Amino acid sequence: MDELLPFIVAKYNYWAALILLLIGLYGMIAKNNLMKKVIGMTIFQTAIILFYISVGEKKGASIPIILEGHGVASSTAPVIEAVAYANPLPHVLMLTAIVVGVGTLGVALALLQKIHRVHGSIEEDDILEDLRNRPE
Repeated sequence: MDELLPFIVAKYNYWAALILLLIGLYGMIAKNNLMKKVIGMTIFQTAIILFYISVGEKKGASIPIILEGHGVASSTAPVIEAVAYANPLPHVLMLTAIVVGVGTLGVALALLQKIHRVHGSIEEDDILEDLRNRPE
């Protein structure tokens, strides 16, 4: 038990991502209100982004910008060690995921407006009942 608490504290960002992921999943599955489902989806996306950013973090690493000696093959150029630099790919991909998430949220909100105009509600049960009662 004594070694469990330092493990949890050391990996707090992963635990936060897991908790957010479960909250978002619960919101998408258990709620009948479509707006709550959209909010759950957004929380779920945020949890995934937090997880990937946490995976891409590297202690003691610097940004991969090399100012001197780049492209010059000489004996005075410093030796470049790739292990000293952080991999920018996870962060760049998460920027793309944020943009896709904002687009997805915009489309979902536009669809919710249309659903509300057509059915008069954004509750799943009311929409299904309205669809069942419509003449074919």
